[in-house]
Amino acid sequence: MPHPTNSDLTLVTGATGKTGRRIVERLAAAGRPVRTGSRAVDPAFDWARPDTWGPALAGVTAVYVAFAPDLAVEGSLETIRGFLDAAEAAGVRRVVLLSGRGEPEAQACEDELRSRGVDWTILRCSWFSQNFSESVFLDGVLAGEVVTPAGLAAEPFLDAEDIADAAFAALTRPGHAGKLYEMTGPHALTFGEAVAEIATATGRPIRHVEIPVEDYRAALVGADLPPAYVELVMYLFTTVLDGRNTPTADGVRQALGRPARSFAAYAGRVAAEGAWTPSA
Repeated sequence: MPHPTNSDLTLVTGATGKTGRRIVERLAAAGRPVRTGSRAVDPAFDWARPDTWGPALAGVTAVYVAFAPDLAVEGSLETIRGFLDAAEAAGVRRVVLLSGRGEPEAQACEDELRSRGVDWTILRCSWFSQNFSESVFLDGVLAGEVVTPAGLAAEPFLDAEDIADAAFAALTRPGHAGKLYEMTGPHALTFGEAVAEIATATGRPIRHVEIPVEDYRAALVGADLPPAYVELVMYLFTTVLDGRNTPTADGVRQALGRPARSFAAYAGRVAAEGAWTPSA
């Protein structure tokens, strides 16, 4: 298939998320036409509304697929299958899929993509370092106490900047079609070690507190979070973080020809940017 050119239009789904917004920034900076896949733009894109897929895919030749809330949720395979049908019908030639390491459901979606007649690249990623600065654990870091379920295995946290670099390369450069990159950070850290790195970077005392798994679930339920969200979070903690993903992988180097960014480097950068500075 032909390589992408500056006239090719790329749809980035999850365009306001941790990876999607970084990919949009890279494409725009490179002068590449990009369409942000979001419910808040025109044409709108919504994973829960298949009627939005066709207009969002019109004229698109490449797609970055970041399924929300996660490929691990029930029904994700059917949604991805339908979306790929729509993408192929629209003439999409290249698909880059964000996948989850250690998730059987995600790997079923990978298999679906590999069965298609498009140039595909799969980014199978470990937990994002940005979970400490942009979502789940940010409030805890700001408050000086990060609470997790007890017994979590060490995880080679992956910087979303590395994911965005790899996705940009796969969307715009030759040599990535038919490749599965299993991407992790360079070292596995326990959650306590990760919190300690953040404390060092910020110069603030930040504790890591472990509580029983069922107490953690009860706290999520008590916060009136949607039941589906609670189940997803608990699945990720109790299944994905059971040790299966502790070994590191070399996907960042394979995709980019350089080592993955370390968690310490991530923490230093984010601290310098002020994301962990409590408001007065």
